Amino acid sequence: MKFTELLTPQTLRQGMISSSKKRVFESIARIVEEQLPMENGEQYCFDCLFNREKLGNSGLGGGVAMPKGRLPQGTKPIGVFIQLETPIEYDAADKRDVDLIFAVLIPENRCGDYAQCLPKLADYLMDKSLCKQLRSAKSADEIWKIFLHYDQCENEPSESDEEDTPISMPDNAEE
Repeated sequence: MKFTELLTPQTLRQGMISSSKKRVFESIARIVEEQLPMENGEQYCFDCLFNREKLGNSGLGGGVAMPKGRLPQGTKPIGVFIQLETPIEYDAADKRDVDLIFAVLIPENRCGDYAQCLPKLADYLMDKSLCKQLRSAKSADEIWKIFLHYDQCENEPSESDEEDTPISMPDNAEE
C-alpha cells in the first residue's frame, strides 16, 4: 500500500499547532468529516480514534504516531497526515514527544482487506530519511511531493526483485 493511496492533498496539514493528543484527534476528525458523507461524522471519527487509543498507544517511536480507527461506512480508507509545529506529549513508549502523525481510518467492512498493510506503513513511517524530509517540509504541497517520491522509490523493483537474473562470475573468482 502506498501513502498516496490513502492520503490526498486535502488531508495533509503542515505546521499545525496543537496542545495535546486530544486536540490532534479533534483536528483529524474535522479533516475526515470533509471526506465522509455522514451525519455527526466529526464526532464519530473523534470517538473511534479516542476509544482505539485507549486500547493501546499509537506512538511508533521517534516522534511519530499512527492512530487508527474504523469508519461505519465507505469503500476506501482515509489517511490524514499532520506535521506539528511543536511536538506534543503523546505517552509514547519511547517517552519522546510526537510531531508527525499519520492517521488511518478504515471502513468497517474493509478492515480485513487493509489489516496486513498497516504494519508495513508503520515501518515506512519509521524511515529516518522520510521523517527528516517530512519535518523540514514548509508546505502541505511539499509534504505531498515527499510522499509521492517515497511511494515511487519504495515500489521500484530492486536488483533482488528481478526475476532469474543469472549472475556470471569470472572463472578465477573466489567463492
